[in-house]
Amino acid sequence: MENQEKLKIAYIEHLLENGSRPSSIFSFTKKLEMKEVEFYEYYNSFELLESNIWKDFITETINKISNDETYSGYTVREKLLAFYYTLIETLKQQRSYTMMCWKEIDMKRMKTPTFLTEFKTAYKEYMQDLIQEGKESGEVEPRRYLDNRYADFFWVQIALVMDFWVKDASKGFEKTDAFIEKSVNTSFDLIGASALDSVLDLAKFVYQNR
Repeated sequence: MENQEKLKIAYIEHLLENGSRPSSIFSFTKKLEMKEVEFYEYYNSFELLESNIWKDFITETINKISNDETYSGYTVREKLLAFYYTLIETLKQQRSYTMMCWKEIDMKRMKTPTFLTEFKTAYKEYMQDLIQEGKESGEVEPRRYLDNRYADFFWVQIALVMDFWVKDASKGFEKTDAFIEKSVNTSFDLIGASALDSVLDLAKFVYQNR
């Protein structure tokens, strides 16, 4: 097993078995019969190791959907649905770890913890590509000064989806599936050509003529 992967697996196991991070990088690598310097070949802290683990969740999800032959033929709305469903399936493999990490999230402040840094960057890059594709297909309405914030809007959405899933006690997480569908449909109703444009147009008119 590659050392980097070995570190990730061992770290998750330690966290779940002990409920806290290892006391030091030295003690952690010693138990793995590795030299401390080998850890620093990949990371300079446990925080960066965690961040990389979470980025893997996004990378694995994107790889799975991209390798599905039907994915390329989906609408942008369907692609995001596929992404969320696949992400949840990926996270199920590490649900205990996910739930433990998620305790650090303050959903009221929406401050991004260190372990989600790379996850957030990768997700927003994916969404920016999806939004651009939506503009080209007509599924996403270009709106001056507003559409460059769409990725931020969707970051809030994925946080809500994951928070819902972490707390979901329904069989097979069926309520999460329903939440994902309703959230995605609502978001695309808003960023597509809709009543929102009429509201914005009216607001612009009132502002210009006050």
